[in-house]
Amino acid sequence: MTAQSVARKLGHVFSDEVLLVTALTHRSYGIPNNERLEFLGDGILDFVIAASLYQRFPNLPEGDLSRLRANMVRQESLHRLAQELNIGNVLRLGEGELKSGGAQRPSILADALEALFGAIYLDAGFAVAQQIIEKLYAPLLDELKPGQFQKDAKTRLQEWLQGRKKPLPRYQLLETTGAAHLQRFEVACEIDNPALRTIGHGSSRRIAEQVAAEQALKELQA
Repeated sequence: MTAQSVARKLGHVFSDEVLLVTALTHRSYGIPNNERLEFLGDGILDFVIAASLYQRFPNLPEGDLSRLRANMVRQESLHRLAQELNIGNVLRLGEGELKSGGAQRPSILADALEALFGAIYLDAGFAVAQQIIEKLYAPLLDELKPGQFQKDAKTRLQEWLQGRKKPLPRYQLLETTGAAHLQRFEVACEIDNPALRTIGHGSSRRIAEQVAAEQALKELQA
C-alpha cells in the first residue's frame, strides 16, 4: 500500500506529493513532520462538521450541536476512520515508535488523518477538503438522530445529580502506569450524596473519567 493509495481512498490525488508525505510523517521520524498540518486540519474539520450539523439539524440548540460536534471530531471517531483507510500501513515513524506499535496508536492515527485534511486543503482548496470530509463522515453523521444522541457519561452524571439538587462529582487521578507512549490512567469518581466511589481505567485521563462516570450512573440508576 502506498501513500497515494490512501489519498485515493479519500477521493483525492495530490498534485504536490510532498504535502501528502509530510501529512503521513510523525514527529518521531524527523522534520518536516505532520504537526503543523494536523493543527490546520483540526480547524478545518471543526468547521466542516459544525456546518454539516447546523444544516442537518436546524432545530437543535447550540449546546446540543456542540456536543454532537465534539463527539464527531474526538480521537475515537478519527481513529475509527483512519483504521478504515489503513493509514497505519503508510505512516513514517521513528524506529522507537515503530517498534512500540505507534502505527496503530489511536492518537497518532487520529493526528495523521487531521494532517491529511490540512494537506488536501493546501493542495486543492477548501471546497475539495470540505467535500472529502463530508463524504468520509457521512456514515457517522447518518447514524445521528435528533433528540436521540447520547451525551457523554460525565455530562449525563452531572445532569442526573443537578436534577436532584445533589452535589456534583469529583474526579481524582489515582495512578498513571506504563511508558510514556503506552500510559494507563486510573481515576476515581466520588459523590457525596449518596456516598459513592467508582473507578475507571483508560488510555487517557479523559477516557478513565468517562468510564468512572458511566459506572457511577449505572450504580445510581440500579
